[in-house]
Amino acid sequence: MERRIRVLVAKPGLDGHDRGAKVVAAALRDAGMEVIYTGLRQTPEMIVETALQEDVDVIALSILSGAHITLFPKVLNLMKEKELENVLLTGGGIIPEEDAEKLGKMGVGKLFGPGTNTRDIVDYVNAWYEKHRKEPL
Repeated sequence: MERRIRVLVAKPGLDGHDRGAKVVAAALRDAGMEVIYTGLRQTPEMIVETALQEDVDVIALSILSGAHITLFPKVLNLMKEKELENVLLTGGGIIPEEDAEKLGKMGVGKLFGPGTNTRDIVDYVNAWYEKHRKEPL
């Protein structure tokens, strides 16, 4: 039996809007992934600690508050400190293209905006996992 992809969906900061995060979490679960949803108002430290405890392959942040340029790097730095080097950090929200490019150069994966087809997110996570994490049979 093949191991299912484990995804942590998190809402960092003070942003209280989680409908999109729940839609994405459901789509990933429906695609056969194991999804852990942290709920609202998580700190970067809480998110990375949960990722460690749950042995996840992917951390997906949902940020609508405009704090993406602060929160993604903070999570990324904590991931490096905790040696979560082969874990994808991705996510979405209201993120201007120039900020997404800047975050990408730092090591953040593809970011998805409002209206993205959830199939695109599922396909991206599957492709990343196949390339970076899947163990040969």
